[in-house]
Amino acid sequence: MKGVILAGGLGTRLRPLTLTSNKHLLPVYDKQMILYPIDTLVKADIKDVLIVTGGDTNGFLKLMGNGKKWGLESLHYTFQEGEGGISDALSLAEDFADGEPITVILGDNCTDANIKNEAESFTDGAKIFLKEVNDPERFGVPTFDDSGNILGITEKPSSPMSRYAVTGLYIYDNTVFRRIRSLVPSGRGELEVTDLNTTYLKDGKLDWELLNGFWSDAGTFETLAEVNMYWANKARGKERG
Repeated sequence: MKGVILAGGLGTRLRPLTLTSNKHLLPVYDKQMILYPIDTLVKADIKDVLIVTGGDTNGFLKLMGNGKKWGLESLHYTFQEGEGGISDALSLAEDFADGEPITVILGDNCTDANIKNEAESFTDGAKIFLKEVNDPERFGVPTFDDSGNILGITEKPSSPMSRYAVTGLYIYDNTVFRRIRSLVPSGRGELEVTDLNTTYLKDGKLDWELLNGFWSDAGTFETLAEVNMYWANKARGKERG
């Protein structure tokens, strides 16, 4: 299976930090943010990776090189112009995927979860990963029936129907690019990942798992501070151990 890291966008919520650096190159404790999703893919034995960049890309090549230093066998890059949304960024990976299923992770997602089993056992459809959070209104939020099946996903609801967020970690089969081409821009002019996941849900092809371990995005000042503190405390624990 191949991996795709979506590291586009302009990082406007983290200005002025992102006036001089791409968001995904900001430090999270002792390394750049982009290296955390790299670690997630490598732990899942996914070592052929495409990074979709955007905005200021200075520093990506200097940091990442060919990826071998970070455990990858092959590393590729492509560029997303503007902010067309997650599904728009993912559409740029079609040639790279070459008909294979792909694991997709957002470049600001920091987790110590291991999804190797889910990646290796994946066959078709889509699998999304959920996490219970304190601020679900910032994310896509699923609603469930009494059997735990997802009935729908609402993007950034003002009154969330559950405490679960759809994290920025997904596994898709090779129909994903056909599905993206069927999407229409949302009210904010973007191709939304929630709309993409809903196409799978309507076809009975959407599965989900709870993400074990720590997970947070690092897209706001508050969450950037949170992930810095988590990894710093984890490193101190290892040092004491």
